[in-house]
Amino acid sequence: MGCGVIGLTTAISLREAGIDAGIVTAELPPATTSSVAAALWYPYKAYPEDRVLSWGRRTFAVLEELSGTPESGVLMREGVEIWHEQVPDPWWATAVPGVRRCREDELPQGYRDGHAFVAPVIEMPIYLGYLMDRFIDAGGSVEIRSLSSLDEAAGEARVVVNCAGLGARDLVGDTSMEPIRGQIVRVSNPGLERFVLDEENPDGVTYIIPRSLDCILGGTADDGEWDLEPNPDTASGILRRCTGLEPRLRGVEVLEHRVGLRPGRPEIRLEREDGDLPRIHNYGHGGSGITLSWGCADETLGLVRETLG
Repeated sequence: MGCGVIGLTTAISLREAGIDAGIVTAELPPATTSSVAAALWYPYKAYPEDRVLSWGRRTFAVLEELSGTPESGVLMREGVEIWHEQVPDPWWATAVPGVRRCREDELPQGYRDGHAFVAPVIEMPIYLGYLMDRFIDAGGSVEIRSLSSLDEAAGEARVVVNCAGLGARDLVGDTSMEPIRGQIVRVSNPGLERFVLDEENPDGVTYIIPRSLDCILGGTADDGEWDLEPNPDTASGILRRCTGLEPRLRGVEVLEHRVGLRPGRPEIRLEREDGDLPRIHNYGHGGSGITLSWGCADETLGLVRETLG
């Protein structure tokens, strides 16, 4: 269930392992939260950290390999995470080769510390199309249908894999699921190649993610907010903060304003639930769906194999 990046990646892993898996979804990829993502490998608002580290390490390796496939839309780019005060090494550093301290000339004025690293940047419109093609090429099929309960799949499948994201709140009654609203501004790329992350900016989380032809500028992380309408004042603040970090963004063409609702949860739910219709849950990835997708898909595949015997 689900056709965002978690659902697609999981379905591909099942099909390519020889398991007859299909997707039932209310929305195709362009209408999912995944399509809005700035899409940089970076663990964000996903818990618990030990499992996130394991899943993230596996996903980093797969995405790095995919960067050699032009049609995947995955690029390896260097960038920086910057701070106004001295900070320890990132907790996720063991998953990323070559994390280093920023040189003084790499830090914008007013910043005292930072880390430079190379990570996958994923152009989501391209990547989601690549995943869909790969799933179809593996024999998969997609059925567009809204479900009110996983029990509706009884008689159709031996096991159901639930990758419904925020939809799990209604689909399985998981009231711990809460949206984390993210607003972005998509602009033309004035020649930037390095990403910049300023998670602790006092005026709001700030990031610049350059892609091949455009840049994604962010952002927000509003817990419990369901509003999908872009806020003009929020957009102005994003542009102001990003331009302050990167002057070359001044006067760039604004291409699009978008809002996505990240599937927030106190902990990612990746587990098997036994019953007449066994189900495996894989949802609640917060702002880390891309970052954890292949690692979580591998674990889900293992649970499906156990369930099928």
